[in-house]
Amino acid sequence: MASEKMKQLISRRDDLEAEIKALHEVLDSQKSIGMEGALIDTEGFPRADIDIYSVRHARQKIICLQNDHKALMDEIEEELYRIHAEARLASQGTTQQEPAHVQEVKEIIIREPIGTVMSVDEGSPAELAGLKVGDSVVQFGSLTAENFQGLQNIATVVQHSIDKALPVAVVRDSLGEIMLLLVPKRWKPDKGLLGCNIKPVTSSR
Repeated sequence: MASEKMKQLISRRDDLEAEIKALHEVLDSQKSIGMEGALIDTEGFPRADIDIYSVRHARQKIICLQNDHKALMDEIEEELYRIHAEARLASQGTTQQEPAHVQEVKEIIIREPIGTVMSVDEGSPAELAGLKVGDSVVQFGSLTAENFQGLQNIATVVQHSIDKALPVAVVRDSLGEIMLLLVPKRWKPDKGLLGCNIKPVTSSR
């Protein structure tokens, strides 16, 4: 089972991402100004069509939270490696072998899936993480069956996790849950950040 520390880290990550999302919504409400939009008009005066104070505050807060998010993801990665090492020690003597890059943690409780891996491109971040066709995805970063609504959720998590280790839990054959570390990155032109196709599963709840 995932450690209590890991559960706390994931909970903090969820809270951070929710706060960052809310601040981006503030920026979107201001003429979709984003993080780079100009605060002055063509004549050099402060724009009158936006709340400049709110925009500046949101931008500054987002930068601070993104730094916190990066540090937190480093903690999560360290904890995953620690759990992985403990799992390896506990399973010494078994004959099954996995690729060295697969970071896995067997879970006792199998959760409801949110999607199925339909394809994995060779040399992609998904392949390097150990994802395989047919894997049932039960966790993708902060997403689980409890809060997953569609592929747009995955796209949002990926955009906020470029070049960062993202915990992804899958169910494969009879192995139970396996925890992988997926690092979204630009690996090939026009190939997206993952290199895999995930088909969402409609919740039965």
